[in-house]
Amino acid sequence: MKNIVILLSGRGSNFEAILRTARAENWEAEGLRIAAVFSNRPDAKGLATARAEGLDAFAVDHKAFATREAFDEELARRIEPYEPAVIVLAGFMRILTPGFVSRWEGKILNIHPALLPLFPGLDTHRRCIEAGCRVHGSTVHFVSAVLDGGAIIGQSVVPVMTTDTPDTLAARLLPYEHKVYPKCVKAVAEGRVKLVDGRAVMDDATARELAVFYAE
Repeated sequence: MKNIVILLSGRGSNFEAILRTARAENWEAEGLRIAAVFSNRPDAKGLATARAEGLDAFAVDHKAFATREAFDEELARRIEPYEPAVIVLAGFMRILTPGFVSRWEGKILNIHPALLPLFPGLDTHRRCIEAGCRVHGSTVHFVSAVLDGGAIIGQSVVPVMTTDTPDTLAARLLPYEHKVYPKCVKAVAEGRVKLVDGRAVMDDATARELAVFYAE
């Protein structure tokens, strides 16, 4: 069985989407399971959701550690027994240290609400509108030591309307984030996508699967 470990800081709507998809598609029958959920915030709603679903769920409170490195080391110690095939950042509001990232290079995934390499960082919806873009999207990528700079695995694309605000654009995009992220998690866990020399390598069929377009 290949284990998936989730890291979150709040509700974890992407975690919920991955869990729904895993249950609907019976990933466990294919040798994949969500093994554990960790949060840096003890009151994170995502932990309660995980426990209600019968998953191992733990808080590692970052406030209890003097340095970012000390927190990451304890988090890594708690994750290691699960031998994760994939570590999924689902609204995890911490920048991981290079030491943590290198320990699981090619196994840590994040989703960013923009079509990288456009608009790394914050306020992506506002910046997209202000730039006059006609499309917007989300990007699932391998986590690297460079913020939002890891190799691109999959993307979802939605139109930008002339009447859009950052809030309406974010609302249009969210369901497509929830479509593309589970697909990417499964593809990496199954070994159909690999990090090779800084690039995400996959066959054409997988590449088509991991490109999700607005369909309404």
